[in-house]
Amino acid sequence: MSEKKSKNLYSHTLKLPKTDFPLRADAVRREKLFRERCTDQLYEWQLKNNPGPQFILHDGPPYANGDLHIGHFMNKVLKDITNRYQVMQGRRVLYIPGFDGHGLPIEQKALATLKDRDHEALDPMEIRKLARNFALKAVAKQTKSFKEYAIMGDWKHPYLTLDPEYEANQLEIFRKMVERGFIYRQNKPVFWSPSSRTALAEAELEYNDSHISTSVYVRFPLTDQSSAKIGAAPGAGLLIWTTTPWTLPANCAVAVHPDLDYCLVEISEDTESGSRTYQLVVGASRLEAVQALLPEGSLAVTLRAFKGRDLSGLTYCSLLRDKECKVLAADYVTEETGTGLVHTAPGHGKEDYELGMAHGIEIVSPVDDFGRFTSEAGPALAGKSVLSEGNLAVIDLLIAKGVLLAQKKLKHSYPYDWRTKQPIIQRATPQWFANVSELKNTAWESVSNVTVVPESGRRRLKAFVTGRSEWCISRQRVWGVPIPVLYNAQTGEPLLTSESIGHIANVIRTNGGSDAWWRLPAEEFLLPEYQNCGVEYIKGTDTMDVWFDSGSSWKLLENKAESTDGAYADVYLEGSDQHRGWFQSSLLTSNAVRGVAPYKALVTHGFTLDEQGRKMSKSIGNTLAPCSVIEGGKDKKKEPAYGVDLLRLLVGSTDYTQDVSFGPTIFAGFSDIIRKIRGTVRFMLGNLDGFVPEMAVPYTEMASIDRYMLHELRHFKQTAKQSFDKFEYYRAMQLLNNFTNTTLSAFYFDISKDRLYANAATDLERRSAQTALYHVLINYTTVLAPVTCHLAEEVWQFFGPVRDAFGKDAFSVFMEKWDQTSDSWNDAALAEEWAALRKIRGLANKAIEAARQGKAIGSSLDAELDIYLPLESRLGKLLKSYEKELRQVCITSRAEVHHGSAAISETADAFVQEDAISAFGVEVGVRVVCRRSFLHKCPRCWNLHSDHADALCRRCDAAIASVA
Repeated sequence: MSEKKSKNLYSHTLKLPKTDFPLRADAVRREKLFRERCTDQLYEWQLKNNPGPQFILHDGPPYANGDLHIGHFMNKVLKDITNRYQVMQGRRVLYIPGFDGHGLPIEQKALATLKDRDHEALDPMEIRKLARNFALKAVAKQTKSFKEYAIMGDWKHPYLTLDPEYEANQLEIFRKMVERGFIYRQNKPVFWSPSSRTALAEAELEYNDSHISTSVYVRFPLTDQSSAKIGAAPGAGLLIWTTTPWTLPANCAVAVHPDLDYCLVEISEDTESGSRTYQLVVGASRLEAVQALLPEGSLAVTLRAFKGRDLSGLTYCSLLRDKECKVLAADYVTEETGTGLVHTAPGHGKEDYELGMAHGIEIVSPVDDFGRFTSEAGPALAGKSVLSEGNLAVIDLLIAKGVLLAQKKLKHSYPYDWRTKQPIIQRATPQWFANVSELKNTAWESVSNVTVVPESGRRRLKAFVTGRSEWCISRQRVWGVPIPVLYNAQTGEPLLTSESIGHIANVIRTNGGSDAWWRLPAEEFLLPEYQNCGVEYIKGTDTMDVWFDSGSSWKLLENKAESTDGAYADVYLEGSDQHRGWFQSSLLTSNAVRGVAPYKALVTHGFTLDEQGRKMSKSIGNTLAPCSVIEGGKDKKKEPAYGVDLLRLLVGSTDYTQDVSFGPTIFAGFSDIIRKIRGTVRFMLGNLDGFVPEMAVPYTEMASIDRYMLHELRHFKQTAKQSFDKFEYYRAMQLLNNFTNTTLSAFYFDISKDRLYANAATDLERRSAQTALYHVLINYTTVLAPVTCHLAEEVWQFFGPVRDAFGKDAFSVFMEKWDQTSDSWNDAALAEEWAALRKIRGLANKAIEAARQGKAIGSSLDAELDIYLPLESRLGKLLKSYEKELRQVCITSRAEVHHGSAAISETADAFVQEDAISAFGVEVGVRVVCRRSFLHKCPRCWNLHSDHADALCRRCDAAIASVA
């Protein structure tokens, strides 16, 4: 009969682990048992009872526009880990979840529910009612999911950007920015989305690197006077190049660089209708590229050379406008692409606009909200989309007028609307702006004392903040907070003063929110001095950029934060895309009003990927709903129900500063890790059964290995704390994983089993081990707690009888101090000794394994060891002093230490391993001889310590006697 199947007649006398803590998680069912205590109950308790300072992690509001995906889960869990750790540091955590309830995505999804109804026929209040209801339903649904993820916070009082009080506070921020001269209105080019029919901020763009444009080379005829001025023949032209032919009907100038070289060339070419000759002005360095566009056999002869400044002031005919325009000098012109002469349309580009303003040129933009040419562009173009048939129609006109030299397809990066995924245009419209050029330097200076994780995020944020001069804050949509301005009905002059905005904010606050703007007449929003004054005022129809909405959220902390002299929030934590979004808009509004950054620390995480490393997106079909992992699929064998903690552990164990992968293989791996953790905890709980304070051993009386374990525990806890303090949760979990597998399971538990199971219950060595396990379990659980909160609470419950006896009767593990180690446990000398002993154990294991492979032994308890080394060495003295413990360290039945020069008895059944062991700064030659023990196996502890077969060893005999 094998040893595993044989019955141990003395098993009832052994102190085997005893616990009901299950090895299998059964997470979906069991996690719900602990959720309330570690979320809502805990949140209220810690606010009232924690003694430390306040800690505020300010929530960046997710869009209330649909179901949650795995990216939402990762974001909220990282915040929750942060908050839970701070709770266990004794701080009072204020975490108010937020929801972004305005904006185009919500408006579009709300309108989509109408299906066949004509959206254009709806009045603003109908649209707003639809959008509000849609957003509130999404908020309720998302809240339910977030609570199921065990996100601790004030879910009874979240902040919604659509709440009347929030909207009024947002208008107060706008008022302060008006008072300080940061807000202005101007008719200038902005990013415009024809698909969304609204202006966009730079943060609302994404770039398509595979966009295809049709580029054209076009000849603008010089006036006869200008031709003569440069010695050119009548009909000579300026050759321009553009990738946006649709902007040519708005051409108002041609730009040249004053210091670049240009030339007048005469081109002779043969065509089907015969030969022709014409003259062009082109950048000298671009002549070769232009020649490559000409028909085969064409000849280009340079007639004259000029500097760009010599061309400034020349006039030409802008053919599609039939207007005489000028050549202007501009430093932004380059010779890297094109022709060196730049088509300039001030109504369709920032640099073009600035050049036009400097020279008093009119702003022409013959494009409507839908991205279609207006009648101003002419009958051949009116009504056509500039991004499709309108662009082709312009090219046809150029061909008809005989001024198109060439056209080519060009693949390049082009801005798209991040919501609709459609290309945008630049278009001049009257918009409201925040003057960032007056703000960005002080805003950036305020970040100098902010902790940024990862540090590379600081450079990214700086690029977005300092790289812009203005922020277009107006949107042409109905669902949002109105720009609080009234216009003179006759002149169009805006009424925008600090007093008028304050009055409007109060009306909105006291009349149910921003719906009042569309519901009440304009007179209700006028200050008394503007009423009945003979001037009619009308309300503006623009709404604020949603980044202004969410960027105003720091104000809700104004009356909640205990720290009022600097940043209200300790941490902002969001995805890396928020460097150009919420992080930036919050920074700008806070600096405009308060002169400080709104956060003390800025933490960013990456995006979510599938197992193949692809970014998750609906178009690929690789998105992942957290509920499908938590609750499993229909076929539980193929799609198991893993519960919340597994996903939380995945998030907490991964370097979130990079993109994070999710998928079935990864989930299975973390399932194994959870099972290992549960097994580790189960071992400790089982061996602490019945442990009471009277059994605890003072530190100075504990066995050396147990004091060493407390030293290792303290080091582990301090290092984990450093990782948590730096927001490097994945490093803390790596430490936990290593502590679990290497320090506990493969070493300490292995060594301790013999005395825990076989020694008498009151034996000092056994109680010493239990004392160490008690401290390990508490500190191990508190490291786990911020990440796997349900598992930690479950451990805490099963640990109840023991911890209650020690006065730890808190209903939640989160009410415990996170670090419960002692400085007295720090013993570097002891750690150095055990580092050496573990090396000896490693060498011994090699000899034992060789004996096992040679069939000389079965388990290591069948073996006995003889260890040879110079006893005068420090390592030799150490091993001699630990000689009695060595058999437990190596888990053999006997281990003896001999001088290296002693006669070594080597026989056929001996298995030898030798190596130079580095210890205490020197290398010492060590030889380990392993052979099967000649003694008999004790039927109780299975050590080969008995003199006769089936006889108890002395230790077990005494243990049984003590029980009797």
